[in-house]
Amino acid sequence: MNNRLREKAIRDIAALPPPPVAGAPVPVADILASYAADVFTPDRLLDALTAPAAAKLLATLRDGAPLDPDVADEAAAAMRAWALERGATHYTHWFQPLTGGTAEKHDALFEPDASRRLSVKFSGRQLISSEPDASSFPSGGLRSTFEARGYTAWDPTSPAFVRRVGSTVTLCIPTAFCSYTGEALDLKTPLLRSIQALHRAVARLMEAFGAARPDARPAVSLGPEQEYFLVDRRFYLARPDLVQTGRTLFGAPPPKHQQLEDHYFGSISPRVLDFMADVERQLWRLGIPAKTRHNEVAPAQFELAPLFEDLNLAADHNLLTMEVLRQTAERHGLVCLLHEKPFAGVNGSGKHNNWSLSYGGVNLLDPGSDPRQNAIFLAVLLAVVRAVDLHADLLRAATASAGNDHRLGANEAPPAVLSVFLGDQLSDVLAQLEAGDVRPGAPTPPLSIGVDALPPLPRDATDRNRTSPFAFTGNKFEFRAPGSSQSCATPMTVLNTIVADSLSDLADAIAAFPPGADFNASLQALLRGILVRHKRILFNGNGYDPAWLEEAARRGLPNLRTVPEAVERLVAPENIALFERHGVFSAAELRSRREVRLAEYDRKIRIEARLAHRMAVTVILPVAVRQLREFDALSPSALPETFAALRDPIARRLEEAAAAARALDALLDSPSTPPATLAAAMAPLRTAVDALERLLADDRWPLPKYREMLFVH
Repeated sequence: MNNRLREKAIRDIAALPPPPVAGAPVPVADILASYAADVFTPDRLLDALTAPAAAKLLATLRDGAPLDPDVADEAAAAMRAWALERGATHYTHWFQPLTGGTAEKHDALFEPDASRRLSVKFSGRQLISSEPDASSFPSGGLRSTFEARGYTAWDPTSPAFVRRVGSTVTLCIPTAFCSYTGEALDLKTPLLRSIQALHRAVARLMEAFGAARPDARPAVSLGPEQEYFLVDRRFYLARPDLVQTGRTLFGAPPPKHQQLEDHYFGSISPRVLDFMADVERQLWRLGIPAKTRHNEVAPAQFELAPLFEDLNLAADHNLLTMEVLRQTAERHGLVCLLHEKPFAGVNGSGKHNNWSLSYGGVNLLDPGSDPRQNAIFLAVLLAVVRAVDLHADLLRAATASAGNDHRLGANEAPPAVLSVFLGDQLSDVLAQLEAGDVRPGAPTPPLSIGVDALPPLPRDATDRNRTSPFAFTGNKFEFRAPGSSQSCATPMTVLNTIVADSLSDLADAIAAFPPGADFNASLQALLRGILVRHKRILFNGNGYDPAWLEEAARRGLPNLRTVPEAVERLVAPENIALFERHGVFSAAELRSRREVRLAEYDRKIRIEARLAHRMAVTVILPVAVRQLREFDALSPSALPETFAALRDPIARRLEEAAAAARALDALLDSPSTPPATLAAAMAPLRTAVDALERLLADDRWPLPKYREMLFVH
């Protein structure tokens, strides 16, 4: 029985020996030497090419010039030699279909020659293109089952790497994925298009300011913080809901969970620390700049944060990070849960996307010593504010998913209403701008904490607001709404596009200043007008306060609470026009994504509903019935009140659970039942089952409990 599995799991975990003592730490020199050892970095590739080929590839890498096919054979030969040195036997075009994860088909690097002996073969054609079946991936109608042809195309801006799984080594080539008719079937292609659009817009803005330089290039960077839970694999395998859906469909919160706030930044347990160190060593070999590790707020919740990188590379690296987390956890007898809300009643997991823009190596979102005097910074800042206000619906649509709908709005997750946090100093600057009285700013005083032995600490220009979905954090914006299981590509594609649109409009307005007009006065008037029209999106307060939702409604800010209403905004005429204007999505591609997202949401909810019903009637309710029968076999005459106090609540909750299960089953019989109706019908079933967990004898409960999964490692 499952309760025996639960008891055995606890005994086995208690008997686990501590992680082996490795003796001397790994030499720092070895760590430094191993960084990016499994990556065919641009330097390695360029060094292996002839001078003409290297110059052509460099133009692609630095300037976005089209890839010259003549470079492919040389690049393939160099990549092949490098991969073989590392023990690779196969290669794969590593791509990102609309499933939200990654996909790969492995082909051997060897083929028989004319004499039937194996020889190494990997050509330029095999490097730059492959043909996976396009009909078996989600396409939202872009491809049919009988229309199978699709293509992957080498993305030279994201370096190839080798993945090691046991003794198997595979050369992985990051690629885009498109249909036979040219539509994007992946997440990478629109992301690359949006980066190009943003680069063009930044360059136009610099020209409008007279600050363009021939040697300067725009760049957009990202640092995605990755939150996750760890549970022992024994508990995971005894929970059908975790195995099938990634979250617990039932589970009563224990008396102690995160109320004492003692897990956040606490001492990391030896078993978890051993896992984290293993993860970091693999990430460093893959050239992923893992920087920070710590306990998160909820018990059994953790975070890994890298340094900033080029956005395209950072998005690829985050998907690799999730793969490494999952695979490494298995080796340590753990399971890494990336679902946004695997446990009810405690914090969910997000993926905070720290995003910034630069030009010629200068961060355009760095206020400098006095943001009042930094005209370009204020222009870019207000362009972002304008973009979020005009297109809050698209940012919400970019983060909407069945998992994230459980998270948004509580427990350190921002609400579904988009707003922008700027902090006191910048808010004061903008208030002066609106009033037409911009004064030189006083330097921010150091932070005094009243301990003589400690030096004064520099005070940041802004405080942190963990309730804001879109917060300015000193020299970047932190988009906190994306979910932990989500690819960074989708929210960043939207953010890039809407900011590109605002920067383009701003550049047009500056270029239209009357000849001879005072540039600074004209710019101040232009920025003031943007602020007045879009300041409704600014909010520095508590996003968790119910009063904010009322205030947001008064301001006219959209509150798209569920996936269906959020995703529908992708195909609003004005949004289709926006994406087509910048060449990021066609109308057909947007319609396909709406269909894919709605179908995924429907399927996930139906899987959860069917599993909840099945677990209730085959696992949980039989246990409650058996305990009732045992009560009924006893004579209550000795302690009638005690007997009734124990038996009657179980009987009542059992009937409630049975009725809720019957109601859910009736809804599941109809394929036309909306997913929102199914989700609502699951709630009373969970309430009754969780009540039974608190009432039934502990040794009879068949599933691992929260107190065990969250605290026993």
